[in-house]
Amino acid sequence: MQDLLSMLHALRRPPLLMRAARIGAEDYRRSVHLPRLLGYGVLPKHGAALLRLMEIEAELNVQRTSGNASYSLIRHVDILIAMVGEARVLRASQAA
Repeated sequence: MQDLLSMLHALRRPPLLMRAARIGAEDYRRSVHLPRLLGYGVLPKHGAALLRLMEIEAELNVQRTSGNASYSLIRHVDILIAMVGEARVLRASQAA
C-alpha cells in the first residue's frame, strides 16, 4: 500500500483542484460517497478503492488537459475528494 500512497503523493494537479479536494474531504463519508462514484454493491477495501479512484481520476485529467467537451469539473473534484478521504483512512490504518 505504501507504493499506492507514493503514487498518490506524486500526482501533480492544479492547486485549486487539490484545495477543493482537501476541503471536501473533511466531510467525506465512505459509505455515502464511494458507492455513488464506484457503483453500488459491496465496498472494496481502502487500497482497492483508492486504486480504482486513481484510474478514474487519470481519465478525467486527460479529458481536462485535452479540452474534451465531456469533461466534468464537478465529477473530477468528487473523485479527488474521495481519493484524499481514502488516503487519509489508509494512512491512519497503517499508523495504527
